[in-house]
Amino acid sequence: MRLKDIVGQHSQKKALLESVSSGRVAHAQLFEGHDGQGVLVAAIAYANAVVCGNNNNSFLKAAGYVHPDIHFVFPTATTKEVASKPSSDEFIIQWRQFLQEKPYGSLYEWSQFLGIENKQAVIPVGDAIRTTQKVSLKSFEGGWKCVVIWHAEKLTVAASNKLLKSIEEPPEKTLFLLVCTDENQVLATIRSRCQRTHFGRLSHEDIVSHLVEKGVSIEDSRSLSSQADGNMGAALALFEQQDEQLLYEGWFVKWVRTAFRAKGNKAVVLELSEWSQELAANGVETQKQFLAFAIAVMRAALLEHYGLKELTSYRPYTDFKLSKFAAFVHGANIIPIINALEKSAYYLERNGNAQMIFTDLSFALTRFLHKKAA
Repeated sequence: MRLKDIVGQHSQKKALLESVSSGRVAHAQLFEGHDGQGVLVAAIAYANAVVCGNNNNSFLKAAGYVHPDIHFVFPTATTKEVASKPSSDEFIIQWRQFLQEKPYGSLYEWSQFLGIENKQAVIPVGDAIRTTQKVSLKSFEGGWKCVVIWHAEKLTVAASNKLLKSIEEPPEKTLFLLVCTDENQVLATIRSRCQRTHFGRLSHEDIVSHLVEKGVSIEDSRSLSSQADGNMGAALALFEQQDEQLLYEGWFVKWVRTAFRAKGNKAVVLELSEWSQELAANGVETQKQFLAFAIAVMRAALLEHYGLKELTSYRPYTDFKLSKFAAFVHGANIIPIINALEKSAYYLERNGNAQMIFTDLSFALTRFLHKKAA
């Protein structure tokens, strides 16, 4: 994987290539961007450029994610095979396979890949200890060595503190690349010591071009790109995982229809409670994906309400009529609706009780949807 082959992010690629060619490589760097925008593949390509230089044999090893001087750290959790003290080293074979299959994959897809979507994946202190040991050794090929830490915001406090000294005073020719979705979730003392690069949304043209190269028809590529909102991973996921989107839409339709009927009807309120139990039975990442889906539908409904249908990227998977639902989403309730959905995702991320979170959200939605437009 080379920087020039990454989709979009043209100014970022140019700056990174210039840093390598000029020999001005900061020892600790933080790449910020949402999963699917190319931030992970950019980090890997940059690591390859720094470590491999112009050595083609070295690049061949890096292409298979087996280069001895490029190390990966990523969130994990216990599985049937690894019942205790999970670490990145324990799952390195699965990680290589995941990167080959889903280079623009998300943390949610990684959790699914490992079968840990019912658990919160983290980077424990054991990974930090092993990382400090690895970088203290001489590089295998005599040049740079690099550690790519994916979803650095998942470092536990103990792991962050353990890595801090190595990041502050790294061994010679050692590069730490921290990849995260929100730099503010990374320990401040680590963040302050990193050179930061932000990766934004990909252009519609870049996504369409890449999908066409993958064999997707031009019509489908345009539709997927519109729905993906600048996220290549999302476009690929929409193409590959239509069954999941169908499931989310089913949950959403049942939810809003029940919420409409629940006002002043105690029997229907019990149905909302049952819906909350159904959602709570799923893994945290699945719950968060559903909330992201719900936010997208609400925003699409708002655009439809104000006659901006052409700006709407959402396309129903069932007989759900967005135009009818849009009449109930307007300027007087959209902000509290979105805030409630985002807060629910925040509480889930922090291990809140899922049934209580979805029950409270359902009652709030009932009030918001019955609010009259100003």
